[in-house]
Amino acid sequence: MNDRQRAVQARVHGKVQGVGYRVWARREAMRLGLAGWVRNERDGTVTALIAGTDTAVSAMIERLRQGPEGASVSKVELADVESSEALTDFRIVG
Repeated sequence: MNDRQRAVQARVHGKVQGVGYRVWARREAMRLGLAGWVRNERDGTVTALIAGTDTAVSAMIERLRQGPEGASVSKVELADVESSEALTDFRIVG
């Protein structure tokens, strides 16, 4: 199956800082073979840029909605983006 490529920016709301969310998100993204980044925002949210096959991106979105143990996700805002970055791995930034 030749899955099309997709990039999405996700903003995760809830109790998502101080619970290992970024480390967990990086591990999950790497398991799915995704590229991109994840960072904490000043307002207490977490933002992630995830890029890869449509199937893998969709799976990661579902995982972001659950979060790691200790997190409590109240909302995930999504926006499809054209990634101008040369993404080769998934990293924690900021």
